[in-house]
Amino acid sequence: MSGPPTLIAAPWTGLSSSEAADRLRRFGPNEPAPPQRRRAMVQFARLFLEPLTVVLLVATSITALLGEFVDATLIMSIVLASTTINFLQTYRSQKAVEKLQAALVPTATALRDGQWQELPRQELVPGDIIRLNAGDLVPADARLLETSHLTVQQAALTGESLPVDKTADPSAPASTDPHAPHMVFLGSSIISGTAIAEVVATGKRTLFGGIVARLGAPPPETAFQRGLRDFSLLITRTVVFLVLLTLVVMLALGRPPLDASLFAVALAVGLTPEFLPMIVTITLAQGALRMARQRVLVKSLPAIENLGSVDIVCSDKTGTLTLGEMQLVAAVDLHGHDWPRACQLGWLNARTQSGLASPFNRVLLAHDVAEYADVVKLDELPFDFERRRVSVVVQVAGRVPLLVTKGAPETILPLCTAYEDEEGVHPLDEPLRAQAAAQFRQLSAEGLRVLAVAWRHWEAERSIELPDESDLVFAGFLAFADPPLPEAAEAIRQLAADGVRIKLLTGDNELVTAAVCRAVGLPAERIVLGSELERLDPLALERLVEEVDTFARVTPAQKHTGSCSRSRRGDTRSPFWVTASTMPPRSTQRTSAFRS
Repeated sequence: MSGPPTLIAAPWTGLSSSEAADRLRRFGPNEPAPPQRRRAMVQFARLFLEPLTVVLLVATSITALLGEFVDATLIMSIVLASTTINFLQTYRSQKAVEKLQAALVPTATALRDGQWQELPRQELVPGDIIRLNAGDLVPADARLLETSHLTVQQAALTGESLPVDKTADPSAPASTDPHAPHMVFLGSSIISGTAIAEVVATGKRTLFGGIVARLGAPPPETAFQRGLRDFSLLITRTVVFLVLLTLVVMLALGRPPLDASLFAVALAVGLTPEFLPMIVTITLAQGALRMARQRVLVKSLPAIENLGSVDIVCSDKTGTLTLGEMQLVAAVDLHGHDWPRACQLGWLNARTQSGLASPFNRVLLAHDVAEYADVVKLDELPFDFERRRVSVVVQVAGRVPLLVTKGAPETILPLCTAYEDEEGVHPLDEPLRAQAAAQFRQLSAEGLRVLAVAWRHWEAERSIELPDESDLVFAGFLAFADPPLPEAAEAIRQLAADGVRIKLLTGDNELVTAAVCRAVGLPAERIVLGSELERLDPLALERLVEEVDTFARVTPAQKHTGSCSRSRRGDTRSPFWVTASTMPPRSTQRTSAFRS
């Protein structure tokens, strides 16, 4: 990753327009994959380079030279019809993709000439100072200079379903590690908070640009394309051999050279299956039309046959096997018993806090807690990444005010001196505290995301302060999960019955991965982590990906490397990669696109 000298002085001044223009010429536009559009005529002409089509064109030329214009016209018409159908299907798909891309015009807020300006993302350059707010897409790889309660969703880079916390460190060196706390990257989005950052890489130099470059490489030749090519070469060799043999025999028997040539050409044309390209193209086009009715956009016709011959499916987890959204699956007390009050207090905290718009809060707010409808917020101690909790003081319908704290269990349990269950409030001694910690570990081992909720009565007539988060009553745990799709287990069972093996590649942790595998019927006896893959040589990696079906904490680059290991070996079987973007729609009409 390259970039200009680091800016660490405040206040930030940004770049001048002239300096930015100079850097734009040096580094190029901020596009991870600049569009490479071939002209329509070039695309059309390339389709005539197929081996079988070349044979037919040669036969057409010889036939025309010998004066058989009717036969030449017939063969050429068949070739043109077949090629045109193939071109139109591919060209329409390409145009549809381009329209979808053109509908998105990303912008960024950058400091230029001493003023904050809204600029097209393509115009950003290394050294620009940008401002990020909740809901923004990160426009480039950048080092954080100032942050306020910043959380970032970077599932596209890491596969993790939950947002991550980021903090400023202007003096830290730029990094390409998506887990670096002082860096934000193109391809991620701001969930909450604000930040000022310095752009350190743009376009193809970004982490996301590297991923796009790998995924944008030409796909390996499919088994169908190899078979068609080999068949075409077989026909070519056969025709050439028989034509030469016929010419030699007829000339040896004293036949006129013209008659011998005409007979040889007729033999070549008769042996060449003129209708084969058209039959293949029409068959694949019919498949593409059927898939289009299911809102699936086919970018390459041979990919349809490749899908039918697949024997391994490499699948992502979040949004593919799972719903892609958090749900509250349990609200339990210290003993692990169902305890609705934990959910009620969690709702109170989420309803009145003004900080992070986390996915946990959205889930809690979806629950209707009628008895707490008339709630008044009195004060708040906002969330911060050191405490990892948020406390609010609330009053419900004239009752005694409560201080309600919600956050990471490991930070809340030490603050509690009592616990609550159906029988009331009890002292929290060390054995019970150990039991609560064990309950937390058990929920985590099941792949659940866990929050703790605690409370205390609030009678002070003053603002809440940090020391007030003490002598709390532990109310319980809230356990969240991204549940599997209802149809996932049945789909996996049907694929297994058809001889298709599923390999799960996810950026999430191994505990969550194991829980999802158990829920959908995938093997989870051995889970290989991305950190283990980094230590393997190519031969060992190829052997491992054949033996192991589940991989966790893997990066997009590792996913691509593992799923393509067969293709590098020239394996005739067809692995297929599927993510949320390539799955057909469930309940909503959504356009998908896939290629082999």
